[in-house]
Formats: sequence, structure tokens, C-alpha cells
Amino acid sequence: MPLQVIIVGAGIGGLSAAVALRQAGHYVKVFEKSQFASEVGAAVALTPNGTRVLDHLGFDWARARADAMVSFEVVDGVTLAGLHRADTSDARTRFGAAFWTIHRVDLHNELMRLAASPSAAGDGTYALHLGARVVSADLVCGSVALEDGSQHVADLVVGADGLRSVVRGVVLGGDGAGSEPTPSGMNAFRFMIPTTELVDDPAFQELMRVKGRGNSVFADPSNETERHMVWYTCRGGTMQNFGGIHETSSDENASVDVKAMMLSEFGHFHPNLVELMRKADRVTDWPLNCHDPLPTFVRGKVALMGDAAHPMLPFGAQGSNQAIEDAGALGELFHGVDSPALVPERLAMFDSVRRLRASRVQTLSRVRLGKEMQVQAQLRQYADPAGRDVPASFVERQVHDYGFDVLSACRGVLGAQAVAS
Repeated sequence: MPLQVIIVGAGIGGLSAAVALRQAGHYVKVFEKSQFASEVGAAVALTPNGTRVLDHLGFDWARARADAMVSFEVVDGVTLAGLHRADTSDARTRFGAAFWTIHRVDLHNELMRLAASPSAAGDGTYALHLGARVVSADLVCGSVALEDGSQHVADLVVGADGLRSVVRGVVLGGDGAGSEPTPSGMNAFRFMIPTTELVDDPAFQELMRVKGRGNSVFADPSNETERHMVWYTCRGGTMQNFGGIHETSSDENASVDVKAMMLSEFGHFHPNLVELMRKADRVTDWPLNCHDPLPTFVRGKVALMGDAAHPMLPFGAQGSNQAIEDAGALGELFHGVDSPALVPERLAMFDSVRRLRASRVQTLSRVRLGKEMQVQAQLRQYADPAGRDVPASFVERQVHDYGFDVLSACRGVLGAQAVAS
């Protein structure tokens, strides 16, 4: 019989897991605390390790208005001189899948469509409950309690409830290692501009003669901080997406003009870039926190995934991709499982495939590309197997992050278990 699965949270990770577990043949219920279960915010870059899983799940990139990312470049933000450019148009050959940039809402909507579509398990195997806040979970019974007092029982509970995860506290119990955020000292400005508002602008036109078709990082060469502006498109090129990393301001005035602060931080950048920033209609500023890797992702009948398991800084663009890897692993490891008695074994496999891998990526996310040597000591703690080399350069990090095939890794673990038994 198919397993009864409860997923707490309907973000990118939770919905990816819902798709994967439905396609694996199971009955899935998703409890989402919001009323609309819709991702908001800006765009995300999806790298081959994540897009490989989405391809496997039947994700429709055209329907989701994703943009192909065929280059990655670092540019001097002051002079616009090229510092580094990598051609990613051959990613399918090199890594087995492509790079895409996509708006979070479009990614989320396509995942919602896939989750609700007919699957191998048949119709009626998926339910999304909105306005359903989970307040506790039981590791032994596999149950969750909602704010309205109702109880729901499953064979497997997946905690995909984000940074402020309720389920994480249940899994960790008294061991809260890694669960508390530590300020990184950095924030991120975010804004988007419709392309139609820029096409006739001379500053934009001049920048487009310099910018590659993909992810462009405009770095600040004047100091040792991590200040830089990331720029790429989404929604079929109709939206320009920006993210500006900067040091956290000591100004705690809640009424501060965020756009003015951004222009102050990046005012010494090339005038054409500053002109684009001036056109931003709405700018947000988000604090960036560090989290240490967790000692486990599983306990009892419960598994953690996504930001509930391994929240990351944006360096390397792996937050969403690692959540999608988690989902792919759950789908692969629980494919065809027809007895609740197998859940502990498969969760142990999930932890073995995901925890050290995600912990390395989480550690790398603390440093910008090219600064991998700064976290070598921490990375070695999560080498798999122990003593194995860990990424020490930008090129090695690319292979480590983008070249990983979580589906094959799961099949390898399943194959080894079958031989051993």
C-alpha cells in the first residue's frame, strides 16, 4: 500500500517533495500556514544539480517562463571591465542539466501544477491545506497538530517549514546545535525592474553591450568587503532582477529610506549601474544570517529538508537547489515503498545521502566564489567519506555543486543495500 505522507510547508522545497513523493506512488497531504501558498519575492538561479531533479519530475521550463542562463561572469562594478566569464551554454554536456533563472512565483506555480496533476498513484492522492499552521509534531506516531487543535497522522512527516521551522525543534530535541542564526554582518538589497521601463534608456543600452546573457556579478574592487550587485533576467527576459550584497548598517532606524541607503552603498559604482538603481520602484533589504550544519536531518518518522535543515547564505546560489535535491532524494528513496516498516531504513539513507553533502554546500555558501580556501577546515568536517578532498577553488566548487547527481547517489545507496541484504 502507498504511504501516507504529510509535508509541512508549501514553499519550493515542500512542493518539490510533494511532486516527487506523489510520483513515487504515495498519498501526500501538504499543510501550509499561509492562505495563498504562494512564493513572493525576486528571482532565483537554478543550477544543474537542481534542474536535473526538476527535469526528472517533468518540470515545464517554457510554461514557467524560465530564462536560459548561458554565461556566468564577474565584472568590475566601477569600470565595467570583465574579470571572469564562464560559458555555461554547454552545461548539459558538462553537468547533465542546464542553468536557468526563474521568478520564484513562476517556479512555485509550476510546482503547484505538477503536484496537483495526475500521477502514477492515481487521482485523489494529493491535498493542499491552506491556512493550516502546524504547531507540533510527534516523532513516534508520525503525527502533526494544527493550530485549530486537529491531529493528523502519517507514515512519514517531512518538515519543509523554513527558517523558523517548528518541525526542526522536534527533530533536534534538546540538541539545538546549528538551529540558532548568527548575524553574518551582511544584508541583501533586492529589487526588480520591468524590461519595458529600461529598453529606451541609454544607460541600460550601454550596459547590455557589456553584460553577458546570464548571471552577472558586479564586484566592488575598492575594498575587502563582499559588496557586489548580482543581475540576471527572468520571465522570458521581461523582468530584470537585482540583488545587492552589502555590510549590515549600524543604523537601526526603522524608517530609513532603503533605496537611498542602496544608492549610498553603491554610489561609487559605474554611473550606468547607479542610473538603473535609481529606477528601482521598490527596494527591500534583508539581513543575512549564518547557520551551522545540523547533527541530523531525521528522527523517528520525521525528515527535515530545505531551509528547515540547511539554511544558506546566497553565495553560490544553492538555497533552492539544495531543497530541490532533498526532494529528489525523498522521491527516489521512497519510490515504490509499500510498507511503513521501511520508513526508518529509508530515512537513514536520506540522512546519509543528504546531510554531509548539504553541510558542505551550506559551509561554502558563506564565501563568495573563488574564496573557498577560507572555509577549508570547516569543509573537511563534512567530507564524505572522511578524509576525501573538498573544494579548494572556484573550478572545484563548480564540479562539487553543479555536477552532483542526487538521483544517482540514491540509486547507489539502494543498490548497496540490496546487495548487502
